[in-house]
Amino acid sequence: MLHLRLIVPADRTDEVVRLLEGSVGTTHLVVLPGAARSPAGDLVLCDVAREAGDPLIGALRRLGVDREGSITVENPELTLSARADEAEERAPGDSADAVLWEELTEVTHEESTFSITYVAFLAIATMLAAVGVMLDNAILIVGAMAVGPEFGPLAGVSTALVQRAPRLVSRSLVALVGGFVAAMVLTAGFAWLLDACGLFTRAMVEGERPNTSFIWQPDWMSFVVAFLAGVAGTLSLTSAKSAALIGVTISVTTVPAAANAAVAFSYSDYAQTVGSSQQLLANLGGIVLAGTLTLLTQKALWAGQLSRSAARSAKRADG
Repeated sequence: MLHLRLIVPADRTDEVVRLLEGSVGTTHLVVLPGAARSPAGDLVLCDVAREAGDPLIGALRRLGVDREGSITVENPELTLSARADEAEERAPGDSADAVLWEELTEVTHEESTFSITYVAFLAIATMLAAVGVMLDNAILIVGAMAVGPEFGPLAGVSTALVQRAPRLVSRSLVALVGGFVAAMVLTAGFAWLLDACGLFTRAMVEGERPNTSFIWQPDWMSFVVAFLAGVAGTLSLTSAKSAALIGVTISVTTVPAAANAAVAFSYSDYAQTVGSSQQLLANLGGIVLAGTLTLLTQKALWAGQLSRSAARSAKRADG
């Protein structure tokens, strides 16, 4: 179930209440007249089945509730109510398959901001990966993958393409490209500093590194892994499975590839630089393609579920 907290102008409350009462999957409706002060209005509370949430939120926005008041959506950890169970049974489709497009757009918008914190996390992850590739240490590589925040803007690009939101596309691309450029420049400087301290050497770059050599030797399997990870990552966002998203971040070599490209460039090893860059682009492209196709598939499947549910309801009504 989702919990909605609405601030509604007093002259629109009756219209909003009629909408909520007529919406399938809605229950626990509460109206507190005059309770809101900023903005002024009535406070309306209700619970709605997740699978009915997206069309209801869309209808509330068409009524202008988000412009004249506010719409807050919360995910309760536990709801014990026979009415809630009945509301979920009446709602079409399955909650696990429902996508809240407004929530997804908001989440990817927040995660796609080119900020100091975002660049700091990406730069730290890239520097950790640089140490990992120089020491041929797979554990450090995995740790760097987990720290990297790059899946946010990648998901933002996929969401924006499906939702046809050009502003989100540009915002995500700025965060993605700008973030990696900044992180790679900082990592190259980091490599020069450690070289000056005697901790990095050219021999480490040019030597055999059996545990991490795959980073600058891309092949079609790199794209396959990135594609599968993109599917899993997108599903984790739409179903709020954060544990699955962590698994995605440690399965794709975006950050290690960027790190190796930066370190190799600092030592003028352009063959590794090119190979690592190809690995990076293959992974980024695979994730974006997979995310976009996954969202399009979810959208089509959900539309099909709604159509079948409507047909069954109409058949029962005729019978």
